[in-house]
Amino acid sequence: MTIKERYDRTIEYFRINRPFAETELVYEDPFELIVAVILSAQCTDKRVNMITPALMKRFPDAKAMSEAEPSEIFKFIKSCSYPNNKSKHLSAMAKMLVKEFEGKIPSDLIELQKLPGVGRKTANVVASVVYRKPVMAVDTHVFRVSERIGLTRNAKTPLSAELQLTKNIPEELMHQAHHWLLLHGRYICKARSPLCTQCGLNDFCKYYNKRK
Repeated sequence: MTIKERYDRTIEYFRINRPFAETELVYEDPFELIVAVILSAQCTDKRVNMITPALMKRFPDAKAMSEAEPSEIFKFIKSCSYPNNKSKHLSAMAKMLVKEFEGKIPSDLIELQKLPGVGRKTANVVASVVYRKPVMAVDTHVFRVSERIGLTRNAKTPLSAELQLTKNIPEELMHQAHHWLLLHGRYICKARSPLCTQCGLNDFCKYYNKRK
């Protein structure tokens, strides 16, 4: 099977079996999304969705959060992973938004990555979800699933996987493809005990066929 055939088969499967795929983070505006994505590092979306309602009620926009000390933010996010670091990132991120971007979330990837707490993956998520840019955010799920199916080859880093995926996935599908791979990894192609017999990709999945 050629790499093109592998991508075509994968895309066809998801188009039929998961036609609607989007982030499971609950948000009402771009600011709330970037806050949620920062909080989601090493933390489940379920936990983040429990945290954000009270946090955003208290700090509904960049200006409000920029005026808060990290210790104030910490009180709202202490149940997530690494709350000390994340409260500092959120405070500094909001301050920069107000000072340099008039409180608005930039659409440019370089500008996004200037914000404290925002790395390449977070920037790609925001650019993709909010601005529908053809970029691929590679988290642990996307990285794992892509390698197992054979969409990526010998990708040692998330960036290497991202470059291979963006080279082979049509731009108009990039936004959806991120969620396809992420959700597949979250619910089917799990890191431990993957549900291979329930996966419609197992006939050409490299990982599954090696294990048989």
